[in-house]
Amino acid sequence: MDKRELKRQYKEAEIPAGVYRVLNTQSDRSLVGSSVNVNAILNRHRTELRAGSHRNRELQHDWNAFGEEVFRFEVLDTITPQDKPGYDVKGELGVLEDLWLERLSPYGDRGYNDHEHAG
Repeated sequence: MDKRELKRQYKEAEIPAGVYRVLNTQSDRSLVGSSVNVNAILNRHRTELRAGSHRNRELQHDWNAFGEEVFRFEVLDTITPQDKPGYDVKGELGVLEDLWLERLSPYGDRGYNDHEHAG
């Protein structure tokens, strides 16, 4: 396969939008969030944690204390963007994220989210 074909396939590949979780398996605390590119945001969280520069101080503290091996990076749910005029992928993601926040309640002792905004 040549470079042009690989590039075409990459551009045609669907980028999954969805809700994710960074789970501390030691303490059962979670950070829940959503993104139009769920794989990229999970990579960003992992990179920031490894670099010691994550914006969530509690999560960074636990990462430093427990080590990378106790954390799992999970895609909880994905949506298939609709190819319709006026389709609001971010709005749909927000609704889906709210459902997962309600289900998992990742606040206080149970998580790293605050009540104002997610991951």
